[in-house]
Amino acid sequence: MWRAARISWLLVWGVCFALAGGVRPARASEYKQLPPASPASLSADWLIHDAARNRLVFYLPGYHQPAHAYYQWVRISRNQSFPLSFAAQPGLSLFLDNQLIFNARAATTYSLDLAQLLPAQLAPGKHLLAVWQPDGSPALASFSGLSPVSAAGHATARTGQAQPRLPGPQGQNVYLAFLLVLGLSYGAVRTTYQPGLARIFQIDELFSNSSDQQAFLAKPAFSLLNLLLVVLFAFSFALLLTAIHTDLQNLPLLRRFFDVPETAIVARVLLYTAIITAFVLGKYAYVGVLAYIFGLQPLVNVQYREFLRTTLLAGLFLPVVLLLYLSLNSGHPRTVAWAASAAIAVVLVGTVLRVARTLHQHASLLNLHLFAYLCATEVLPLLVLLKLIVFTY
Repeated sequence: MWRAARISWLLVWGVCFALAGGVRPARASEYKQLPPASPASLSADWLIHDAARNRLVFYLPGYHQPAHAYYQWVRISRNQSFPLSFAAQPGLSLFLDNQLIFNARAATTYSLDLAQLLPAQLAPGKHLLAVWQPDGSPALASFSGLSPVSAAGHATARTGQAQPRLPGPQGQNVYLAFLLVLGLSYGAVRTTYQPGLARIFQIDELFSNSSDQQAFLAKPAFSLLNLLLVVLFAFSFALLLTAIHTDLQNLPLLRRFFDVPETAIVARVLLYTAIITAFVLGKYAYVGVLAYIFGLQPLVNVQYREFLRTTLLAGLFLPVVLLLYLSLNSGHPRTVAWAASAAIAVVLVGTVLRVARTLHQHASLLNLHLFAYLCATEVLPLLVLLKLIVFTY
């Protein structure tokens, strides 16, 4: 009973204290508007057209054959950005409900906002996005959304004019790490094979006709030093091709055996290194076969030896070109990309001219038979490489 009386007195005193203003009235919680929903983005699932049943079906990479066109349903609103980033080859086109909204004119990585590209006659809502590559398959793995900050940065871009996206800091770090590995590798080879390396990289001997020069060209083309230098040349060339977004996987034959996404820099560099190494070493067999056909077997070793030396010497400048590209790409991306492509063209054309000069010293190129042999072994591969590497991309 004493406890009940005590509780009653406490309640009375509490009510009196509250009425007297001793206790602050509880404030209503402040109203905060919920943050806007995350921007619309693409799904990882793509659709392809099933011609037999005339409908869209889910694309299964391990089951369906690669197609030229891929589809995806998207929801677009004019007051909500739809940022999109993707790597494109020339000719890649984007459609919304069968209406063209974008066409890639150059091979690079693009960033755009689908909300700004939505045609005026289309109402906001659900639309069918189509990605079409007329001469190959689009790089689906490169399609991704951008962060809200990046999307805001591209909000001022005019409709239909996507801006090239610069390589991110992560890519820069990968390239710089590869350059460091390349420099250390060249240093290790120079320390181990200093006399042989100095004999190969003597620029003054490129334009001499001494007996030592002829003896050097008569030596066997394959040695451990030459193989190491070929791998290092292929590695530096692969770095430059990857940096300027030259996607060799656009080749249908290569895409059948290797599926390396655009963002996998390390895998692409290693793949291109293997391809370039196989090309440089395989040219010896190619030259040997054509020399047998033309009846010029004595020129095989001299021609390939000169090709190898000129190529390896030109490869010393490729890391410098890559370093300049990474340094200046943020300010002048298009100009630097053209300069890097021009440097590659100079390496390819210079190698052919040097080989032609060496062959002319052994047999005159005025001979139509030898000229045809030179075109088959040097000029034709040069045109193919220029088309694949320089002019296409």
